[in-house]
Amino acid sequence: MGNQLWYFDDVNLYNVMCTHKVQDFGINEGHFRTYQKGETIYFTDDSANTMYLIASGKVRILNYSEGGDEVVKAILGRGEMFGELALLGEDKRSEIAEALENNTTVCPVNIDDVQELMRKNRDFSFKVYKWIGFRIRKMERRIDNLVFKDVRSRLMDFIRELAIEKGEKKGDLVVVEHFYTHKNIANLIGTSRQTVTTTLNELRDEGLIDFDRKSITIKQLGAF
Repeated sequence: MGNQLWYFDDVNLYNVMCTHKVQDFGINEGHFRTYQKGETIYFTDDSANTMYLIASGKVRILNYSEGGDEVVKAILGRGEMFGELALLGEDKRSEIAEALENNTTVCPVNIDDVQELMRKNRDFSFKVYKWIGFRIRKMERRIDNLVFKDVRSRLMDFIRELAIEKGEKKGDLVVVEHFYTHKNIANLIGTSRQTVTTTLNELRDEGLIDFDRKSITIKQLGAF
Protein backbone atom coordinates (compact mmCIF):
# COMPACT_ATOMS: atom_id res chain seq x y z
CA MET A 1 0.00 0.00 0.00
CA GLY A 2 1.00 3.61 0.44
CA ASN A 3 4.12 3.08 2.55
CA GLN A 4 5.64 1.05 -0.30
CA LEU A 5 5.25 3.77 -2.95
CA TRP A 6 8.26 5.80 -3.99
CA TYR A 7 6.76 9.19 -3.32
CA PHE A 8 5.70 8.39 0.23
CA ASP A 9 8.62 6.36 1.49
CA ASP A 10 12.03 5.86 -0.09
CA VAL A 11 11.60 8.84 -2.40
CA ASN A 12 10.21 11.36 0.06
CA LEU A 13 11.23 14.67 -1.47
CA TYR A 14 10.47 16.53 1.74
CA ASN A 15 13.00 14.45 3.65
CA VAL A 16 15.60 14.90 0.93
CA MET A 17 15.18 18.64 0.50
CA CYS A 18 13.96 20.06 3.80
CA THR A 19 15.76 17.82 6.27
CA HIS A 20 19.15 17.14 4.73
CA LYS A 21 20.01 18.75 1.41
CA VAL A 22 18.66 22.21 2.13
CA GLN A 23 21.33 22.59 4.80
CA ASP A 24 23.68 23.17 1.87
CA PHE A 25 21.75 26.36 1.16
CA GLY A 26 21.89 27.70 4.72
CA ILE A 27 18.20 27.10 5.41
CA ASN A 28 17.09 26.86 9.02
CA GLU A 29 13.77 26.70 10.84
CA GLY A 30 13.28 30.44 10.33
CA HIS A 31 13.03 29.76 6.61
CA PHE A 32 9.73 27.89 7.01
CA ARG A 33 6.53 29.84 6.45
CA THR A 34 3.22 29.33 8.24
CA TYR A 35 -0.21 30.20 6.85
CA GLN A 36 -3.68 30.23 8.34
CA LYS A 37 -6.75 28.68 6.71
CA GLY A 38 -7.76 30.60 3.60
CA GLU A 39 -4.46 32.46 3.23
CA THR A 40 -2.99 32.48 -0.27
CA ILE A 41 0.56 31.21 -0.75
CA TYR A 42 0.69 32.42 -4.34
CA PHE A 43 -1.71 33.74 -6.99
CA THR A 44 -1.89 33.20 -10.73
CA ASP A 45 0.62 35.38 -12.59
CA ASP A 46 2.93 35.59 -9.57
CA SER A 47 6.57 35.00 -10.40
CA ALA A 48 7.35 31.26 -10.41
CA ASN A 49 10.82 31.16 -8.85
CA THR A 50 10.08 28.94 -5.83
CA MET A 51 8.72 25.47 -5.16
CA TYR A 52 7.30 24.37 -1.82
CA LEU A 53 7.20 21.26 0.35
CA ILE A 54 4.55 20.87 3.03
CA ALA A 55 5.83 20.38 6.58
CA SER A 56 2.37 20.30 8.19
CA GLY A 57 -1.23 21.05 7.34
CA LYS A 58 -2.87 21.00 3.91
CA VAL A 59 -2.71 23.05 0.75
CA ARG A 60 -5.20 23.16 -2.08
CA ILE A 61 -4.27 24.01 -5.65
CA LEU A 62 -7.05 25.69 -7.59
CA ASN A 63 -8.00 27.87 -10.50
CA TYR A 64 -11.11 29.56 -11.85
CA SER A 65 -12.98 28.80 -15.04
CA GLU A 66 -13.91 31.50 -17.53
CA GLY A 67 -17.34 31.53 -15.91
CA GLY A 68 -15.83 32.22 -12.51
CA ASP A 69 -16.36 28.73 -11.10
CA GLU A 70 -13.74 27.43 -8.69
CA VAL A 71 -11.85 24.38 -9.98
CA VAL A 72 -9.84 22.46 -7.36
CA LYS A 73 -6.92 20.67 -9.01
CA ALA A 74 -5.34 19.00 -5.97
CA ILE A 75 -5.39 18.84 -2.18
CA LEU A 76 -1.96 18.08 -0.76
CA GLY A 77 -0.70 17.10 2.69
CA ARG A 78 2.49 16.71 4.69
CA GLY A 79 5.55 15.71 2.67
CA GLU A 80 4.05 16.62 -0.69
CA MET A 81 5.32 19.25 -3.10
CA PHE A 82 3.73 22.05 -5.13
CA GLY A 83 4.86 24.86 -7.41
CA GLU A 84 7.02 22.33 -9.25
CA LEU A 85 5.98 23.53 -12.73
CA ALA A 86 8.64 26.21 -12.33
CA LEU A 87 11.16 23.40 -12.89
CA LEU A 88 9.62 22.81 -16.32
CA GLY A 89 10.05 26.43 -17.38
CA GLU A 90 6.91 28.10 -16.01
CA ASP A 91 7.85 31.72 -15.27
CA LYS A 92 4.40 32.89 -14.07
CA ARG A 93 2.04 30.87 -11.88
CA SER A 94 -0.90 29.34 -13.74
CA GLU A 95 -2.75 28.35 -10.56
CA ILE A 96 -3.48 29.47 -7.00
CA ALA A 97 -2.08 27.78 -3.87
CA GLU A 98 -4.06 28.28 -0.66
CA ALA A 99 -3.73 26.98 2.90
CA LEU A 100 -6.60 24.65 3.75
CA GLU A 101 -5.92 24.43 7.48
CA ASN A 102 -4.70 26.73 10.22
CA ASN A 103 -0.95 26.61 10.90
CA THR A 104 -0.12 25.08 7.53
CA THR A 105 3.69 25.22 7.34
CA VAL A 106 5.66 25.01 4.11
CA CYS A 107 9.33 24.87 3.21
CA PRO A 108 10.04 27.17 0.23
CA VAL A 109 13.07 26.28 -1.90
CA ASN A 110 14.41 28.51 -4.65
CA ILE A 111 14.25 26.94 -8.12
CA ASP A 112 17.91 27.79 -8.80
CA ASP A 113 18.87 25.86 -5.65
CA VAL A 114 16.75 22.87 -6.68
CA GLN A 115 18.31 22.84 -10.13
CA GLU A 116 21.78 22.99 -8.61
CA LEU A 117 20.94 20.06 -6.36
CA MET A 118 19.61 18.15 -9.37
CA ARG A 119 22.83 18.79 -11.30
CA LYS A 120 24.87 17.41 -8.42
CA ASN A 121 22.69 14.41 -7.72
CA ARG A 122 21.38 12.37 -10.67
CA ASP A 123 19.34 10.09 -8.42
CA PHE A 124 17.59 13.06 -6.85
CA SER A 125 16.98 14.55 -10.31
CA PHE A 126 15.37 11.31 -11.48
CA LYS A 127 13.11 11.24 -8.42
CA VAL A 128 11.92 14.80 -8.97
CA TYR A 129 11.05 14.22 -12.62
CA LYS A 130 9.37 10.93 -11.79
CA TRP A 131 7.24 12.70 -9.18
CA ILE A 132 6.25 15.41 -11.68
CA GLY A 133 5.36 12.74 -14.25
CA PHE A 134 3.18 11.00 -11.70
CA ARG A 135 1.33 14.26 -10.96
CA ILE A 136 0.73 14.91 -14.67
CA ARG A 137 -0.59 11.39 -15.28
CA LYS A 138 -2.85 11.69 -12.25
CA MET A 139 -4.32 14.94 -13.59
CA GLU A 140 -4.88 13.36 -17.01
CA ARG A 141 -6.79 10.47 -15.40
CA ARG A 142 -8.92 12.91 -13.47
CA ILE A 143 -9.83 14.83 -16.63
CA ASP A 144 -10.73 11.58 -18.40
CA ASN A 145 -12.93 10.59 -15.45
CA LEU A 146 -14.78 13.92 -15.52
CA VAL A 147 -15.51 13.48 -19.22
CA PHE A 148 -16.31 9.79 -19.45
CA LYS A 149 -17.49 8.52 -16.04
CA ASP A 150 -20.52 9.09 -13.82
CA VAL A 151 -20.25 10.36 -10.24
CA ARG A 152 -20.32 6.93 -8.60
CA SER A 153 -17.50 5.67 -10.84
CA ARG A 154 -15.46 8.84 -10.21
CA LEU A 155 -15.87 8.45 -6.46
CA MET A 156 -14.90 4.78 -6.55
CA ASP A 157 -11.80 5.61 -8.61
CA PHE A 158 -10.92 8.30 -6.07
CA ILE A 159 -11.25 5.84 -3.17
CA ARG A 160 -9.15 3.22 -4.99
CA GLU A 161 -6.43 5.79 -5.70
CA LEU A 162 -6.52 6.94 -2.09
CA ALA A 163 -6.17 3.35 -0.87
CA ILE A 164 -3.20 2.64 -3.15
CA GLU A 165 -1.37 5.88 -2.34
CA LYS A 166 -2.09 6.32 1.36
CA GLY A 167 -3.68 3.10 2.60
CA GLU A 168 -2.43 0.80 5.32
CA LYS A 169 -3.28 -2.87 4.89
CA LYS A 170 -4.81 -4.48 7.99
CA GLY A 171 -5.68 -8.08 7.25
CA ASP A 172 -8.23 -8.07 4.45
CA LEU A 173 -8.97 -4.37 4.97
CA VAL A 174 -7.25 -1.21 3.75
CA VAL A 175 -7.46 1.75 6.12
CA VAL A 176 -6.78 5.34 5.09
CA GLU A 177 -6.35 8.05 7.67
CA HIS A 178 -8.90 10.22 5.96
CA PHE A 179 -8.03 13.91 5.76
CA TYR A 180 -10.55 14.81 3.05
CA THR A 181 -13.91 16.33 3.96
CA HIS A 182 -16.92 15.47 1.81
CA LYS A 183 -16.66 18.98 0.36
CA ASN A 184 -12.97 18.39 -0.52
CA ILE A 185 -13.88 15.15 -2.30
CA ALA A 186 -16.74 16.86 -4.14
CA ASN A 187 -14.38 19.55 -5.39
CA LEU A 188 -11.87 16.99 -6.60
CA ILE A 189 -14.31 14.75 -8.49
CA GLY A 190 -16.58 17.49 -9.81
CA THR A 191 -19.87 17.06 -7.97
CA SER A 192 -21.76 18.35 -4.92
CA ARG A 193 -21.03 17.63 -1.26
CA GLN A 194 -24.50 16.11 -0.83
CA THR A 195 -23.94 13.73 -3.75
CA VAL A 196 -20.65 12.59 -2.23
CA THR A 197 -22.33 11.96 1.14
CA THR A 198 -25.19 10.04 -0.47
CA THR A 199 -22.89 7.89 -2.61
CA LEU A 200 -20.54 7.12 0.30
CA ASN A 201 -23.52 5.99 2.35
CA GLU A 202 -24.63 3.74 -0.53
CA LEU A 203 -21.17 2.16 -0.73
CA ARG A 204 -21.24 1.60 3.03
CA ASP A 205 -24.71 0.02 2.83
CA GLU A 206 -23.37 -2.31 0.14
CA GLY A 207 -20.58 -3.44 2.48
CA LEU A 208 -17.76 -2.03 0.34
CA ILE A 209 -16.48 0.61 2.76
CA ASP A 210 -16.88 2.04 6.21
CA PHE A 211 -15.94 5.56 7.25
CA ASP A 212 -16.04 8.16 9.98
CA ARG A 213 -14.66 11.67 10.36
CA LYS A 214 -11.08 10.42 10.76
CA SER A 215 -10.66 7.48 8.42
CA ILE A 216 -12.08 5.38 5.62
CA THR A 217 -11.87 1.58 5.55
CA ILE A 218 -12.03 -0.22 2.22
CA LYS A 219 -13.46 -3.70 2.78
CA GLN A 220 -13.36 -4.96 -0.81
CA LEU A 221 -10.63 -3.16 -2.75
CA GLY A 222 -11.11 -5.53 -5.69
CA ALA A 223 -14.61 -4.14 -6.17
CA PHE A 224 -13.12 -0.76 -7.01
